[in-house]
Amino acid sequence: MSRPAAVEAEPPVLRLDRVFRTYAQGSDRLEVLRGVDLAVGAGEMVALVGPSGAGKSTLLHLAGLLERPDAGEIHILGQRADRLSDAVRTEMRRTATGFVYQFHHLLPEFNALENIVLPQIIAGARRRAALTRANELLRQVGLAARATHRPSQLSGGEQQRVAIARSLANAPRLLLADEPTGNLDVTTAEAVFDMLVRLIRGSRTGALVATHNLDLAWRMDRVLELRDGVLVAYEGG
Repeated sequence: MSRPAAVEAEPPVLRLDRVFRTYAQGSDRLEVLRGVDLAVGAGEMVALVGPSGAGKSTLLHLAGLLERPDAGEIHILGQRADRLSDAVRTEMRRTATGFVYQFHHLLPEFNALENIVLPQIIAGARRRAALTRANELLRQVGLAARATHRPSQLSGGEQQRVAIARSLANAPRLLLADEPTGNLDVTTAEAVFDMLVRLIRGSRTGALVATHNLDLAWRMDRVLELRDGVLVAYEGG
């Protein structure tokens, strides 16, 4: 009897192998990342903690292909991405990754619905499909009734909900979030985080979330600390 074919394991949505990043600071060189290794699986939420200035944003920028490492490898969905051309990297950012920042960065001249439609149009979606997707995302984040409101007409928590919906507009496999609740009060932060978890758990999206909020960090699958330029398991204290 022949043996069944082995099922190939799904690659991580994000993998970093021995990633280094150094910046010039006058005549000195500032080593921010000193050989970072990381893997984020599909549907996994990984918290990234560490003091301000530790390099969390740099790590997110590298993972999101906004910067190139000085050395090491970055793989997105099993494809090595750090050596791709700028055009291909841009396309990968549009289709494979989503970004959420501390400040929502919504376009003030567009309403909530339009802010979610726009990245889909840029990625090549047809307008009708983009509108359908945007309306569904607004429903999922509880803002269907606020679709025609501009950012200035929304509360801080509502604006961040729209920003999260926008980050998921193109159904990315990797979500990168930099202090997504850092500009919100405690109650609103909890509500926004709960919504983010629900959206991620309901998909195969992997998420790397930088946060100073340890209460929220411990609710994710793993908590990693960026310490002296490398990632280590965070143990508290």
